[in-house]
Amino acid sequence: MRRPTTTSLRKKSARRTPGSSGRAARHVVPSPRLTLVIVGRPNVGKSTLFNRLVGRHAALVDNTPGLTRDWREGQGRIGDIDLRVIDTAGLEDSSDDSLAGRMRHHTEAALHGADAALMVIDAIAGVTPLDQHFVQWLKKTEIPTILIANKCEGRRAEPGVLDAYRLGIGEPVAISAEHGEGLADLYTAVAALVPAPAPESVDEAARPLALAIVGRPNAGKSTLANRLVGSDRLLTGPEPGITRDAIAVDWRFEGRWIRLVDTAGLRRRARVVDRLERLAAADALRAVRLAEIVVLVLDAETPFERQDQTIARVVAEEGRTLVIALNKCDLLNDVAGTAAAVDRELAASLPQLKGATVVPISALTGAGIDQLMTAVFALHDRWTRRVATGPLNRWLANAVAKHPPPSVRGRRLQLRYLTQVKVRPPTFALFASRPDHLPESYLRYLTNALREHFDLAGVPLRLLARGGRNPYVKS
Repeated sequence: MRRPTTTSLRKKSARRTPGSSGRAARHVVPSPRLTLVIVGRPNVGKSTLFNRLVGRHAALVDNTPGLTRDWREGQGRIGDIDLRVIDTAGLEDSSDDSLAGRMRHHTEAALHGADAALMVIDAIAGVTPLDQHFVQWLKKTEIPTILIANKCEGRRAEPGVLDAYRLGIGEPVAISAEHGEGLADLYTAVAALVPAPAPESVDEAARPLALAIVGRPNAGKSTLANRLVGSDRLLTGPEPGITRDAIAVDWRFEGRWIRLVDTAGLRRRARVVDRLERLAAADALRAVRLAEIVVLVLDAETPFERQDQTIARVVAEEGRTLVIALNKCDLLNDVAGTAAAVDRELAASLPQLKGATVVPISALTGAGIDQLMTAVFALHDRWTRRVATGPLNRWLANAVAKHPPPSVRGRRLQLRYLTQVKVRPPTFALFASRPDHLPESYLRYLTNALREHFDLAGVPLRLLARGGRNPYVKS
C-alpha cells in the first residue's frame, strides 16, 4: 500500500473543496461552533493557518520566531463547520517565571474549554525534540489533538510527514497553510469532532457489512446464501454453473444489515473456455475486491483442492478476511478431523491467512450457520481494529530484543518505531535505518509475531518498511 504523497494531497484538495461532494461531507451534518486552539513551537506556521481559517490577515505573519505572544481569537469556517479559532504563542521549553514560560501558561489557559488542539509541526524540518516535548505536554491535558504537518507544498516535506507518525497522536494532516493546500483533509479531521446524530436518525442500511460467497462450482454457495437469507432467493440445483451473475441480497442478521453477494463458481483458468464463464469469473473476482469478508465454501467430500487454494490466495492478496465454510458436513463421518486437515493445509499453503477460521456447516440442513456468522463478525472486528502506537512500540522493543535484525556490512539495522497507518486491512509502517536491507524473512517474523500478540489471527496484515532520518542527529 502506497501512502499518498504531498503532491497527491495537493491535487486532491484542488479538485474538491471542503464541504462539497467529498466523502466526509456526505456523512457530516451541520454542527455547532467548534473551538480549535492552534499550538506548536515557534515559526511552524500557526498564525498563517489562523489567517487561512478565519479568512483574513488577522494575525501578523513573518519569518521572525516568537512574533505572536498573546493568543488571538477569530471566527472562521471550514466547509459547513463553524469555528472559533485561537492562535497562540510559540511553545518553548523555559522556566515558569520567564516570558516564554508565562506565554506557555497563557496557551494552557486558552486550551480550557476547547474542543481540540491543532498541533502544528514544520514538515520540512521534520519532528524535533521540542515537538516531542510539547506533544507529551498536550497528552497530559487530555484534549483531543489533530496533528498538522504544515509547509507541505513540495516533495521535500514527504519524509517529515512520515516522521510525524511516531509522535503517537494519530495520522498527520498534510497541508500548506500559506497556499491553502490540504484543507479537504483538514476538514475531514475536524468533521470527526462533530457530535454524531442521535442513534434513531442513523440509516443503518447506508453502511451494510459487505459479505461475498465464493468457491468452486457446485460447492453449495447458492444453497448457503438461501439458508442465510431465509428464502429461496437464488436458483439452486445439482447442475454446476447455475449462477452466472454476482447477485447481491440485503438482509439482517441479529439486527445488523449485511449485503450478501453470491458469485459464480470459479474453475481453474485453463478450463474456462466459454466467454460467458469468463465474464462470470471476472464478476466474481470484482465482488471479492468490493467485499469486506469473504466466505470460501468448500465441498467437504473434496476439501481444499488446488483451485480452493488459488481462490484463497486471491482473497488474501486483495486484503480481505477469509472464513472457510466446510459445507456438506452432514455427509462426513469425521467432521473434526476433516476440519483440522483443512486448517493445517491452509496454514502451510497460505501463511498470510494463518489462523483463518474453518467452520463445518451444512447449507442444506442449516447446521453451523450461527457459528459461521459469529466467525464473520469476529473477523470483521479484527480487520477494522486499530492498535495504538504506544503498545505497538513496546511490543516492537520486546520482539527486537528476542530476535534482533541481522547486521549489514558489520552494522546492526536499527528499527526505530512502528505505527499503524491504515485499517481494512491493518497496515503498519516500520521505520528503520536502512529499510531496503531488511530481509523478507525478518519481516515475516515480525508480521507473524504481530498477528499473534495483538489477536489478529486470520487477518491479512501489511507491514511496510520505511526510512526516516533521526531527528536527534543535527544535519
